[in-house]
Amino acid sequence: MRILHITNHAMEIGNGIVNVAVDLACTQSDSGHQVFYASNGGEYENLLNFHGVQHHQIKLRKSLFGLPQLWVDFRRIIRATRPDIVHAHMMTGAIIGKISRPGFGYKLVTHVHNEFQRSARLMGVGDAVIAVSEAVSVSMRNRGIPALRLHVIRNGTINSPRVSPAQSKLLNHPAIVTVAGMYERKGIRDLIGAFASLPSHVQAHLYLVGEGPDRAAFEGAAAQSGRAAFIHFEGFQRQPQAYMQDADIFVLASHKEPWGLVLSEARELGCAIVATRVGGIPEVLEHGHAGLLFPVGDVSALTALLLQLIESPEDCGRLRNRAQENLQCLTVERMTGEVLKLYRDMLES
Repeated sequence: MRILHITNHAMEIGNGIVNVAVDLACTQSDSGHQVFYASNGGEYENLLNFHGVQHHQIKLRKSLFGLPQLWVDFRRIIRATRPDIVHAHMMTGAIIGKISRPGFGYKLVTHVHNEFQRSARLMGVGDAVIAVSEAVSVSMRNRGIPALRLHVIRNGTINSPRVSPAQSKLLNHPAIVTVAGMYERKGIRDLIGAFASLPSHVQAHLYLVGEGPDRAAFEGAAAQSGRAAFIHFEGFQRQPQAYMQDADIFVLASHKEPWGLVLSEARELGCAIVATRVGGIPEVLEHGHAGLLFPVGDVSALTALLLQLIESPEDCGRLRNRAQENLQCLTVERMTGEVLKLYRDMLES
C-alpha cells in the first residue's frame, strides 16, 4: 500500500499525536509499505528518513487560514505520492484531505487523539474514524459520528522506534514522578496539592517532567505549598523513561485524557502507577488491575494513595508486578497491525 500520514509538524516535543503518527509511519514502512509523511517538519524527519519514510514539507496550521494555498500545496504532494490511504491525525489535515480528494480517489482515515477539543467533531469527515479508546468512541458517537465509521484502535508505545535505551536517573527517594505537559488539564496542580498534604514525616520528592504554558503557575503553587524544596521542575526531557525507571510511584492526574501514552511506557518499565479514572486511562490500566485509579480532582484520594504506596513497599511491589502483565496489548506492532487491517478492509470494500 501507499500511505500518506499528515500532522501539523514532526517535532520531538512530547506531542502524543505526533509520536503515534511517527510510530505508525516507521513501522508501516518497515513492514514493506511505501509510506510518506506531510508536515511542517521537525526533529523526527531524520528518524522517518532512516525508516524509509519520505517527508514532504507543508505548512499546516491549527486554523484554516490560508486554505486555498494549502489546498494547492497538498494536491501537489498527492500527485507526487499517489497514496491509496491518506491518514490525517489533526483537524487541518483531515479537512484538507477531504476537500482535496476529488480526482485522486484515495481513502481518508482520520485519527481522533484529543476528542475533548471542540474541533474533534470535524475529524468525522474520514471514510474511517479511528478512536484511541472506547471512551473516545462513545464521545464521538454522541457527537453524531456514525458507529459504522468508528473503529477503536488503542495506542501502543512498547517497541517504539522513537525510544532508545535510557540510563536510569538517580532520584531522591521516595520519588514520585509525573511526565506530562505543563497544562491545567494534566492535573499538575492537584498533584502538587496532594504531595503537599502528605504527613510531615514523609520526606518524599516530587519530579515534574514536562514543559508547557502553565508551568509558571505551577511553580507558584509549588512555592506556596510548604514543600518547594522537594518539588523539582525538570522541564521537557527527550527520554523521560530515565525518570520512570527510578520512580517509586508514577502519577498521571489528568482531568482529560483520551488515552495516556505515557502510562503504557510506565507499565513497560514496571512503575507503581496512580492515575485518574477519566477518558481512556482505565482502559490503559485494565480498569484498576495495572494501576490505582482515583476520581478526577480528588486531591484527598490522591494523597491517601500516595501515602499507602510510600508506607507499604509490599503494596508498591505488587502494583509494579501487575503493571508488567499483559503488555502485548500495548505494543506498537499490535497497533500497526490493526491499522493496516483497517486500511486493507477499506480498500477491498
